[in-house]
Amino acid sequence: MRDLVPPWRWLITAYAALIGFVHLWLGGAGLMENIARHFFGAGVWTRDVFFIPEPLALRGFHLAALLPLCFLCFPARRRAGLQAKPSLPDLALSLLALLPSLYILSEAGSINARMEFIEPLSPREFWLGVLAIVTLLEAIRRAVAPAFAAVVAGALLYMHVGHHLPGVLQTRPFSIAMIVETAFFVPIVGGIYGPLTGIVAGTIAMFILFGAFVQASGTGRLFSNFGMAIAGRYAGGPAKVAVITSGLFGTMSGSTVSNVAATGAITIPMMKRLGYTPAVAGGIEAAASTGGALMPPVMGAAAFVMSEITQIAYGEIIVAASLGAVLYYFALFVSVHFEAKRCGIAAMTAGEIPSWREVAHDAHLILPIVVLVWLLVARWSGNAAAFAATVLMVVVASARRRTRMGLAAIVAALAEAARTMAVLAAAVAGAGIVTAALTVTGLAVAFGGIVKGLAGGSLALLCVLLMLTALVLGMGVPTTPAYIITAALGSPVLREFGVDLLPAHLFMFYFAVLADATPPVAVASFAAAAIAGADPLLTGLQALRFAAAGFVVGFAFIYDPGILWRGGAVAIAIETATLVLALSLMASAFAGFLRGPLGLAGRGVALAAGAAAAFGHAMADPVRLGLAGLSFAVLWFGLGASRQPPATAA
Repeated sequence: MRDLVPPWRWLITAYAALIGFVHLWLGGAGLMENIARHFFGAGVWTRDVFFIPEPLALRGFHLAALLPLCFLCFPARRRAGLQAKPSLPDLALSLLALLPSLYILSEAGSINARMEFIEPLSPREFWLGVLAIVTLLEAIRRAVAPAFAAVVAGALLYMHVGHHLPGVLQTRPFSIAMIVETAFFVPIVGGIYGPLTGIVAGTIAMFILFGAFVQASGTGRLFSNFGMAIAGRYAGGPAKVAVITSGLFGTMSGSTVSNVAATGAITIPMMKRLGYTPAVAGGIEAAASTGGALMPPVMGAAAFVMSEITQIAYGEIIVAASLGAVLYYFALFVSVHFEAKRCGIAAMTAGEIPSWREVAHDAHLILPIVVLVWLLVARWSGNAAAFAATVLMVVVASARRRTRMGLAAIVAALAEAARTMAVLAAAVAGAGIVTAALTVTGLAVAFGGIVKGLAGGSLALLCVLLMLTALVLGMGVPTTPAYIITAALGSPVLREFGVDLLPAHLFMFYFAVLADATPPVAVASFAAAAIAGADPLLTGLQALRFAAAGFVVGFAFIYDPGILWRGGAVAIAIETATLVLALSLMASAFAGFLRGPLGLAGRGVALAAGAAAAFGHAMADPVRLGLAGLSFAVLWFGLGASRQPPATAA
């Protein structure tokens, strides 16, 4: 992102803050209208008074307002990141990116009424569609990732040449006009202005705004101080603080990279100072920050996308995802503990640990988050709940001088939210093109046939293939569009193998998230490596080690319905206990420590027993539990365990 200088910094910040405020207003307009009607009667309180647009018009405004920021805030070349101001081509692209979306905004009624693929595009509509595609691809290349721009371009190219391909990859011919219409003018199927963009323009934008105000109010300090007060006095304190803080902050963030930047700037230097190597410190933070997107109640707003795609109630999704997220962070916490004990890394000093009185000074900031969760569980819409929580955050923060947000802080929060929304808007619009191409070409069906053929009727092999697909497609791609694309490909195939709808989507979602911490392209790990001053690939490998629990939990969604709170209390208890023991054994194997340092034989037994308990679904659940429990007991009391003092950190 550019490091802008005045007056460009002031102008672009003011523009971004205005866009953020308009999104805040639009997100809360429905709630404000209902309140006005309740207290003052119907009267003049109509949708027009509160400027509530219809869905397609909202999507047009959303992209018209935000895509220019991708050209104003991000340079054409990454090495030009310190460029102080936008160039003339940047300004020209910003204006050109406006035109297609303004047309959608102004002509939303006629576009909704047209007969798709029957009424031909006018020359003006065709060239506006071409302009929309070209400017969007460049916005994605700059602000999101060049690799994802290549994926979107590849989807369009496949529509053009697919009829020349052999076998299951062959499609019917698509003219250039049909390709443009699919990407630009068919909002029901998908494309740039499809339902996915609508989710971002409405619900997710509101949660990004709420997250920005959470950070501006000092709630991040509350999370950090709380984590230090809880875990700082124990071995490897800063790493455990990173786990707790990232889990709390990450669910609100919606971006693993933002989570790393927000919490890693504090925790990584502390970890290094107490003896963790730079790569390990960065890997722990990357794994902890990645897990934030898996943690209810917000799950980085992905729960709302999943609810929209599956038509499953939001409350049901977060309940089903809760135990898996707890298991992920339990395993990460245990891994960090074993690593600290093995390396002899001490706790934080007493002077570094805040008192509970210090924590209490910011405790009032938790109220808006509690209210947000309560409203969502009470089946408020995501827009209304996030709007109410955001307004409440401003009010509650004003109760103390240290958390009070003045006008400058509010403007900065609105501007930061808009910049975050711009990146996500471009990414999700690109994902809309990909999903539209998958739909109209039938590639999703063809992919299912290919994967089913390779799996040969084996659900386990199918899951492995889909896991690899999600990890590859998620490389360098933000979590939300990565989940959208992988779910479109993988979930229908899992459904054909008898997997229920929600477990199928949670499976694909977990591996789309874990791609951010998985080499060779692991954006969360790269961000952590930059803070830690470590090798990015080595940091990614360490992150993969600490995030290994996510792979276990992902498969458990398919095979262990107990972690979805299904199957009765006994089944839930047995499957949960089995996974707890399995994850503990695997963590001890990776760290080389349980009750004491583990020898090579002990590590081998721990890894084999843990993997068998986690993935040995051919065995009955009580057998898996017994195997895990017996192995843990043997290692704890005998084989490979040593009461020797742990090694001193290098």
